Amino acid sequence: MTHTRRIQFLCAVFAFLGCLSSPPARSAESQGAHWGFATDLGLWSGTTNDTTFALGFGLDYYMDQNFSFGGMALFTPVGDLTQIGIAGVAKYHLRLNSGFNLVPFAGLGILHADLNRGNGPTKVDRNDTSHFIPLGMSLEYQVGPNIAFSTTLMVNLHRINLSPPVPDDNSSVALLFGIRWGP
Repeated sequence: MTHTRRIQFLCAVFAFLGCLSSPPARSAESQGAHWGFATDLGLWSGTTNDTTFALGFGLDYYMDQNFSFGGMALFTPVGDLTQIGIAGVAKYHLRLNSGFNLVPFAGLGILHADLNRGNGPTKVDRNDTSHFIPLGMSLEYQVGPNIAFSTTLMVNLHRINLSPPVPDDNSSVALLFGIRWGP
């Protein structure tokens, strides 16, 4: 099984498990800490291979209704460029009365990029690993007590150097659409 096929399979398994495992319903007054899950898909622009399709996953531990921290993963599973970003992220959930939530977040982690395009003397086969600092904002719309639709705009700071003729990549922007399970 190729590297790309493994990533696609892993992403499909996470998405399937996320659809099956919705956290149990809790009242708004519940003060106990609990877990939430997120899955996204969208576009990741400004990469060394221009704009690519992206998949995102998140697992959050809620300290209370307004603050969570956890892990985030962002993948580009198809095309010439394979990027995998993993970060620990802190989020603040600003809950508005109209059913919308604003969720600013910041994180720190690592990003690995593997570019493999062309063949023959023009073949480019390079990879690099860098720090990964995702900064962003999600707009969520609650469709139920534990489920929300989400739009996320994220600026990623990193330093991917794949050597000439590929230019350095110091930042990128991701626009993702997804579903959140949690309080």
